[in-house]
Amino acid sequence: MQGAQKLVKHFINIKDIPVKDLKKIIFDAKNRKAKRKNLNNLDPDKDIPLKGKLLIQMFEKSSLRTRLSFYLAIRQLGGGVLNLRTDELHLFKGGESIHDTAKIISNYGDIFMLRTDSDKKLIEFKKYLNIPIINGLSPSSHPTQILSDVFTIEEIKKKSIKNLNICWIGDGNNVLNSLIEASTKFSFNLSIGSPKKYETNKTLLNWAKKNMAKIKIYNDPKKAILNSDIVFADKFISMNDKINKKKKIKDFKNFQVNSKLMSLAKKNAIFLHCLPASRGYEVSSDVIDGKQSKVWQQALNRVHVQKSIILYCLEKLR
Repeated sequence: MQGAQKLVKHFINIKDIPVKDLKKIIFDAKNRKAKRKNLNNLDPDKDIPLKGKLLIQMFEKSSLRTRLSFYLAIRQLGGGVLNLRTDELHLFKGGESIHDTAKIISNYGDIFMLRTDSDKKLIEFKKYLNIPIINGLSPSSHPTQILSDVFTIEEIKKKSIKNLNICWIGDGNNVLNSLIEASTKFSFNLSIGSPKKYETNKTLLNWAKKNMAKIKIYNDPKKAILNSDIVFADKFISMNDKINKKKKIKDFKNFQVNSKLMSLAKKNAIFLHCLPASRGYEVSSDVIDGKQSKVWQQALNRVHVQKSIILYCLEKLR
């Protein structure tokens, strides 16, 4: 008689992770970042917690920050990394199933990161893998980005995000979905400014309301941004969009985060953007390059938080 299969810790959506574990990840990231002040990018952390471990990554969508940050994350933890190119796999060109691909990945790797164009594919990989899977971005979720953003906000503001007013100006996309999940888990105020027909997922909003989320939705960006400590923007045209792009840009013409709109937030408000940015569309150059912008610090912090996410999944979190 076979024993019970070991429970594997995945990182797919923020809403599925206990808040105590999310806080442990952030706490660990803070400590690890502090201890790297005098180390080079490829120098391993002194405890080398993942020596001999292999991260396998697969990118179905374009990537710069996610690719670089996960590469450095596993290297700094003492492990190695292998990138799989989708145009070279039997899964895409030779008719191999996700089931068989997942079994092989499980045999060779210790943890798998997938950046995918299909939520269904992500769940199917989870079903057949014997190792943890991390969602590096899917059409409905970008959890590693948003947990890293929570870390960045608390690092800059030097206080719990629970005591801050967060504002999102833009489309109801995958990044906003994860921000809504985070607002529910961390109990912070979230104001969303989106055009009426581009509001976010109603099912997710209903889940958030049932879990006592403090979320307000506006169709006027000026009302959404009032009294904000943090202002988020993102591309109006996401990678998943299969719509009339000219029409969508026109629909969002009043939702650009520029200096005039930023002036309605608190004087010490900061601007964040997960990048890549379309300057002149969702954000003006004077804002993204201005003193209130923390987008470069935000991007770099992906490394530190993703290290702790990997450790969480492999049950090595201190």
